[in-house]
Amino acid sequence: MKNKKIPLRKCLGCDQRFPKKELIRVVKNKEGEISLDRTGKANGRGAYICNNLKCFEMAYKNKKIEKTFKSQIPKDIYEKIKKELNEDE
Repeated sequence: MKNKKIPLRKCLGCDQRFPKKELIRVVKNKEGEISLDRTGKANGRGAYICNNLKCFEMAYKNKKIEKTFKSQIPKDIYEKIKKELNEDE
């Protein structure tokens, strides 16, 4: 019997690869709204970060989320994502 392939995704903060289910997806939808996607199934362009504040802060500092989505992201969106990550820890 064949082994099932586990999809790997790269964290924007630490640049390490992890199984998709261990990461949190950040989504930009057609309207340009950016949010966290806990299900991993929301429509739109996705990027992944580890479920810790350290990786998020590294991605924020290096503007990796902005580069991935090719657009400016307001500071209040970052604050909202940071707050949601704080709730998990």
